[in-house]
Amino acid sequence: MKRKAMSDKILVLGLDGMDPSLALKFVNKGSMPNLKKLMEQGAQRADLRMLGAMPTITPAQWTTLATGAYPETHGITDFWNQSKEDLSEIVYSLDSGMCQAEQLWNCFAEAGKKTLVWHWPGSSWPPTSDSKNLFVVDGAQPAAVNMSVANVDGEKMVFAANNVNKVGYKPCSTDDTGAGCVIQDLPEEDSAGGSFLLERHKKKTVKNLFMSLEEGAAGLDNLPYDRVVSPIKEAEGWAHAPAGAKEFYFVTSNGLVRRPALILKNESGVYDSIALYRSKKDENPFASMKEKEFAFTVVDDCNVNGEQIPCARSYKPMEIAPDGSRVRMWMSTAFDIANDVRWSPKSMYQDVISNVGYVPPFCQLGGSNFENCRELLNPVWAHYVQWQADALNYLIKEQGIEVVFSHIHFIDHQGHQYWNYALEKEGVGNEEGYQGLIEKVYQDADRYIGEFMYLLDEDWTIFITSDHGLQIHYEELPLLGDGMGCNIRVMQELGYTVLKKDENGQELREIDWEQTRAVATRSSYIWVNLKGRNSTGIVDPKDKQALEEKIIDDLYNYRHPKSGKRVVGIALRNKDAQVLGLSGDETGDIVYMCKEGCCREHGESMSTYDGYFDTSISPIFVAAGKGLKKGFTTTRVIRQVDFAPTLAILGGVKIPAHCEGAPAYQILAEEL
Repeated sequence: MKRKAMSDKILVLGLDGMDPSLALKFVNKGSMPNLKKLMEQGAQRADLRMLGAMPTITPAQWTTLATGAYPETHGITDFWNQSKEDLSEIVYSLDSGMCQAEQLWNCFAEAGKKTLVWHWPGSSWPPTSDSKNLFVVDGAQPAAVNMSVANVDGEKMVFAANNVNKVGYKPCSTDDTGAGCVIQDLPEEDSAGGSFLLERHKKKTVKNLFMSLEEGAAGLDNLPYDRVVSPIKEAEGWAHAPAGAKEFYFVTSNGLVRRPALILKNESGVYDSIALYRSKKDENPFASMKEKEFAFTVVDDCNVNGEQIPCARSYKPMEIAPDGSRVRMWMSTAFDIANDVRWSPKSMYQDVISNVGYVPPFCQLGGSNFENCRELLNPVWAHYVQWQADALNYLIKEQGIEVVFSHIHFIDHQGHQYWNYALEKEGVGNEEGYQGLIEKVYQDADRYIGEFMYLLDEDWTIFITSDHGLQIHYEELPLLGDGMGCNIRVMQELGYTVLKKDENGQELREIDWEQTRAVATRSSYIWVNLKGRNSTGIVDPKDKQALEEKIIDDLYNYRHPKSGKRVVGIALRNKDAQVLGLSGDETGDIVYMCKEGCCREHGESMSTYDGYFDTSISPIFVAAGKGLKKGFTTTRVIRQVDFAPTLAILGGVKIPAHCEGAPAYQILAEEL
């Protein structure tokens, strides 16, 4: 039976990590006028909330939005799924080949609608339909378009000073002091945990044993970058250097190439700008900037495995001493400008960069360094947001796209970097600090929404949604529930996970499977080391249920060693986890969620949780346009599994084959 479409053109604006509670707070404050206008014209709940599926983690929830199925059905149960061969090994799940449910965009494309899936980090890449109406961009990682394939050189900070003796380079270093401009030597420390988080999309399977909070997702607020130090000297040997100019070097190509730079005076004799060159023989620089001024998406060559590759990179002088005695300069990651690997069809890539511009490299730095948050992270993302809005609008206007499933990551990324620094009890709770930056992120989101409001006058229907919100925890985090690997400490303390020791009795980073009865892996799952199922198994199947019940009892009784408070909110055997949509072979023998208040920004938590500063885990749902009631508020609980069937009914296409939700018929303009 074919249904008549209520709307011929549909735009989904997926804003990763957008929290309905915070959004409503800023709407009421007057900081989000575009979202307010959309709400007034549209139909949604008064609290803007949608009941999210669990776990509250990116790939699982974006896949639920796309399929209308729970994770136990579509099979994407975390950022990483569990290896069937090794309980300490996890398998990267941002792969559409792992999805066991039909995606809604295939239904639209195969019904003849020209459909764009833009960087949707949940079972979108590679494309799963051969329809010529389907256009897909990336989706193999959540950070930014092309991040996983075009990033050929890391983000850097250059510290140049007249008291530095020689050029130095240190990859993957961390420093949250902001004082690097005066150092003479590079530090010895690195950040293994942070490096893994940056490179996770490059590995299909990994083994990660987490012993501390910093080794896991908590390390996202202090990510590593490459550090460069350079002496500042009088300019010598230049073909074209102005009088009084000083020179320093910066490093590219993963440390292989040095480039010269000049520090220049203004008419008053104050050093206030820098010029970057490929060689001292060049007549003109390839980039010039004043202090605190960006040079966005500048093209330069990078040496990649011996080949010179044209790449786009952004720069900003964070500091230029008036006397030219020191410089601190940020360099973004470098993106290969010819890389079209994650675009289908590939011709779409050239079309976009020719008419909109190269994909902007972005910034990872922030966290406890407030200057980096304010001067780099936030404005670099704002620039990226505008580029994406321009790209989507170009494809809509010029290429005739009729249905758009889009995703953008700037709220989630900045949230992981500095959301928790907004706690007033930590002394930075004011509008000039981190709380002000949170509001700035939502203002950027409002401007992004505003770029598409004109479509309402052209009979489009617009949906604003997210995978989850981001809560600020207010209790001690447990060493449990990190989605990036095997969580050791709590299960070790309870006696279920045992580590090997060396001949001196020192703990090794290796599980002793002969003594380990169960392990906690990923955000919400515990697996029994079962004979006959696991190659390392020691637990007899007849003892499995009793062991599961004992583990659940111990989880509820466990108290945080510092706060003395319970940390687990809910724990269920696999068969009972069906009430959460989390039973089946891809989850765990036990499914648990940490307690409200002691969860990371999202992941190991219930989607109903609230946090400090009016934050919540709930995803957002706002909709307006053709086919929907206008200025309507529903009391219905709109579930994440309801999203796909609602769009299918609205667009007159079939509901995805494995869908478990129901249309939110209360908000539709026509009765079903």
